Amino acid sequence: MNRRERLMATVQGGPVDRPAVSFYEINGLDERPGNPDPFNIYSHPSWQPLLDLAREKTDRIVMRGVPFDNAPPDPLDSLTQSRTTVEAGCRRTVQTVTIGHRTLTARTRRDIDVNTVWTEEHLLKDVDDLAAYLSAPAQQFGGTPHVAHVLDAETALGDTGIVMIDTADPLCLAAQLFSMAEYTVIAMTEPRLFRQLLDRFASFLLSRTEAVAKALPGRLWRIYGPEYASPPYLPPRLFREYVCAYVTPMINSIKRYGGYARVHCHGRLHDILDDIAAMGADGLDPVEPPPQGDVELRYVRERYGRQMVLFGNLEVSDIETLPTNLFAEKVRRALDEGTRGAGRGFVLMPSACPYGREVQPLTLRNYETIIGCVERVWSG
Repeated sequence: MNRRERLMATVQGGPVDRPAVSFYEINGLDERPGNPDPFNIYSHPSWQPLLDLAREKTDRIVMRGVPFDNAPPDPLDSLTQSRTTVEAGCRRTVQTVTIGHRTLTARTRRDIDVNTVWTEEHLLKDVDDLAAYLSAPAQQFGGTPHVAHVLDAETALGDTGIVMIDTADPLCLAAQLFSMAEYTVIAMTEPRLFRQLLDRFASFLLSRTEAVAKALPGRLWRIYGPEYASPPYLPPRLFREYVCAYVTPMINSIKRYGGYARVHCHGRLHDILDDIAAMGADGLDPVEPPPQGDVELRYVRERYGRQMVLFGNLEVSDIETLPTNLFAEKVRRALDEGTRGAGRGFVLMPSACPYGREVQPLTLRNYETIIGCVERVWSG
């Protein structure tokens, strides 16, 4: 069984020769060590053995968004100005959106040795900002999916993996406009106004999902954003209102064309697992163990594993900090709990990946341990 066959059999609930293993964002295809951009962390030589390991040994799941050709312009673009500066190893971007007499400002920062973008000032800061944002014309759906990026990646992967289509849900697009503190207060105290914001994004996103699912049938998808409404941020009743009501139609569109919908939700799952299952999800990641999560993998497998493929159960913080003998115990436990009893499938996977410029020797050894544990158990 090759790696592509193993992944497709897993998401379809079929028999496999061994559990699939993914390094999540690290796939050995998208990282470009030769890119001279000074902000490219993968140019550091310490990354090369890990990229080689991912390319040669993992069941590669490569994420792709799908742009649209001939899409109508976003009305906010004409109201927006953006300025980026690079100084002292830091790339800063200031964005301003002028709506009527109100100017909204957002600021982000990217450090040269860290592969993430920090939001230092969020665009919306209070209810008045939200009302102004809602008064601007909304983006309208149109155009046709540009599928070449997906097809090119599938060709490059060959039989070593699959492409997973990646999309936000309406809650992700809404919540990231605010600081986490302001978002949770507004979502709790201004539900009517917040639903207007979700509806604004949902109309556009659902139409895009339907078009992409039709143009690229039968693929695995990842829907990210539901964790914004997971406990302790919001209560389960608002998870149903802000996530289920909007993600269920997206899942239905994906499945209508033979696709498979994987819901991405970090953190505490216990009180929302029934809701995730009720949406019709085919998969769930990253199923974090305590203390980051609040349920063991065995619990999720026993109660929901017949419906959903479970991805994950390894914490990236453990990969970077645990002595290898202790980390190996966690890998073996995840393999045991993720494959015990009846279930649709399991993919051993970290919750995220390192984002610093240098990969430490311990980190590399622990990634090698993930592969080694699987090969030792299933080699015969």
